[in-house]
Amino acid sequence: MRILVLHGPNLHLLGEREPDIYGKISLGQINDRLGQTARDLSVGLEIFQSNSESELINKITELRARVDGIIINPGAFTHYSIAIRDCIAGVGLPCIEVHISNIYAREEFRHNSVIAPVCNGQISGFGVNSYVLGLFALVSLLRESK
Repeated sequence: MRILVLHGPNLHLLGEREPDIYGKISLGQINDRLGQTARDLSVGLEIFQSNSESELINKITELRARVDGIIINPGAFTHYSIAIRDCIAGVGLPCIEVHISNIYAREEFRHNSVIAPVCNGQISGFGVNSYVLGLFALVSLLRESK
């Protein structure tokens, strides 16, 4: 089983960017933790970060036949990227949307996700654990569907 993990815009700045909201853990540390959890679950990961909507879409379509599901933190694209939403819907892979912060406890404009309706679920507000919980949820979903 292989999982594609996508990190959207500005997530490469984790650990530096607004640590009171996003914490002090870097994206590399998140990826390391995901990698260890994936090894414990006997699954493989493809991990990709981009600030570009088109690069995220290209990665989804490029790897759609080589992965079994997607975990995505779309960052700001959460709130307006119909293109990413349509791509996720189009490839038909199980998908979990994750967010480090609780998007519903923040500014009003962050309360709406255009991505969530095409995902199997959304996890937000648990810091780095949002990613780990998303991985557990997706692996469970995939194993149950076999």
